[in-house]
Amino acid sequence: MEEALDTSRRDWLRAMSGLGAGTALGWQTTAQAQVPATSKAHIVIVGSGLGGIAVANRLRAMFSDARITIIDKKEVHNYQPGYTLVATGVWPVSKVIDRNADFHPSGVEWIKDMVAGFDPTSNTVVTASGQRVTYDVLVVAAGTHQDWGRIEGMDVAAIGTNGLTSVYPSSDAAVATWAAMEAFRQKGGKALMTLPATPLKCAGAPLKMTFMLRDRLAQAGMLGKSEVHFYSALGNVFGIKPVNDNVLERWKSMDIQVHTNEALAAVDIGKRVATFASPEGERTEVPYDFIHVVPPMRAPDAVKNSDLAWKDGPMAAGGWLEVDPKTLQHRRFPNVFGIGDINGTPRGKTAATVKKSAPIVAQHVVDFLAGRALGQVFDGYTSCPLIVREGSAMLIEFDYAGKLTPSLPMIEPLQESFFAWLMKVRMLKPAYLAVLKGRV
Repeated sequence: MEEALDTSRRDWLRAMSGLGAGTALGWQTTAQAQVPATSKAHIVIVGSGLGGIAVANRLRAMFSDARITIIDKKEVHNYQPGYTLVATGVWPVSKVIDRNADFHPSGVEWIKDMVAGFDPTSNTVVTASGQRVTYDVLVVAAGTHQDWGRIEGMDVAAIGTNGLTSVYPSSDAAVATWAAMEAFRQKGGKALMTLPATPLKCAGAPLKMTFMLRDRLAQAGMLGKSEVHFYSALGNVFGIKPVNDNVLERWKSMDIQVHTNEALAAVDIGKRVATFASPEGERTEVPYDFIHVVPPMRAPDAVKNSDLAWKDGPMAAGGWLEVDPKTLQHRRFPNVFGIGDINGTPRGKTAATVKKSAPIVAQHVVDFLAGRALGQVFDGYTSCPLIVREGSAMLIEFDYAGKLTPSLPMIEPLQESFFAWLMKVRMLKPAYLAVLKGRV
């Protein structure tokens, strides 16, 4: 059995040897558009995560003379897809920390401040320090706001103590989460894993953390002394039905107990008691030894409180950016485009979504400035390497419609494999950096 597995691994590695990191997961290099050599437009990019910097690099390659300004005070660049690996003891934290300055294109203007407001009718953004910056084209890459205040008693600074964990706030929180997980698996006990009802950055992360916690307990021989419960504020655990059904079947075999339509409403950190609320408002207190908290998410205040946010529909409550899902152009202000997690689209808050959409957004900025129709269409591509245990994962890829869209040979989307694990642990960081630099 092991010999057959080793043979299949060698076959797959040979098959993949001709593919660079950029071609994995359908991440083919996209040819730069043929555009005028110069443009005097002022392009302002709000946010310097993967989406903002990737678009900046692409636009610098497309326009030699355009004035490009990035507004964001953040100097550390965090490889957030690696947080689950840090939080489960697979990676050291050093692998997820870089410097934003190392990835900015040459000649970019960097305003080290945060945007406090948008005035799209006058093509102006206002920074926290009061600076008013005008633009010809605006690219919003502001990410998400983690709404911790909606969980009564929650204290992000306490992560790592009293069994309180979360992979979401920062790399430091991921380190603290692994320390708490390591301590928990030595003694066992009752673990609560949570999922909010809002749109979510990397919706697979709560599932990965659940699978890996269970795997760490198994490695420590503590499954018999432990319980793992997953509390979802939704009626499911993942928004793509075939994936949801697959995960639930796996968890049933692993004795992971699932509770749906139960939202984390409060946590008493000192007493180690969580309070969950049903849609009808009924509240239930549940004691725990370990809890993984996933915060509700929404748009940052600057977007949420501006004219750029959705005013009605399912995305209005979170204040997400009102863009056309196919073009990622703002529906009411045509010189505004969105990239990444801030977009109020049906799906797509992953790094893979940025990879697929960054070339489209950059080209559409070019087309807009040239007075051309926007010709490219984004299909909502999203990818989630879903870890099920150390050394094994499922590679889930899907589009806006929720249709599975596998792109690699020898990897079935709902079948766990070493290959998908290898993609997650070895290949995706180099691919991410290539996207960041505008190369793929």
